[in-house]
Amino acid sequence: MRKTIIILSVLACCTLSCVSTQTTTSSGQKTTDPMLAPMKLNGSWQLEEIPGARVAYTDKKPMISFDVSNNKFAGNTSCNNFSGLLVVYGSRINFNKSMAMTKMACLGDGESTFVESLKKVDSYTVNADNSLTLSAGDTVVMRLVKIIKQ
Repeated sequence: MRKTIIILSVLACCTLSCVSTQTTTSSGQKTTDPMLAPMKLNGSWQLEEIPGARVAYTDKKPMISFDVSNNKFAGNTSCNNFSGLLVVYGSRINFNKSMAMTKMACLGDGESTFVESLKKVDSYTVNADNSLTLSAGDTVVMRLVKIIKQ
């Protein structure tokens, strides 16, 4: 009987420690539940920069919208529309699963630079200044700003 109580106590402690585990984003912000962190992605974001890329977007900048509740993302490369299944957990994200895109002819290399950069992304950080940083490992791949509807 005593062994059973000890085993149950150890199991209860292990379960409680898993529930209260905190994750930390690359910005140092702590979230108590990795499932709640992606909710900050909801909404639309416009491309601010792709570090190291020399691309000029003339008419409109690329943008992406996240619908975390329905596990979907959609956007525009400045020329073609794209959409896909949102694969996100905590601060991890992946755009390579089932992404579809229209196929209009586009001038310049802005679209290909944006899409290839997006495919490299494996993590994100939503910053306090309403910006979104998409990274591959420790390398910043692109920065976007939240589109605030007025």
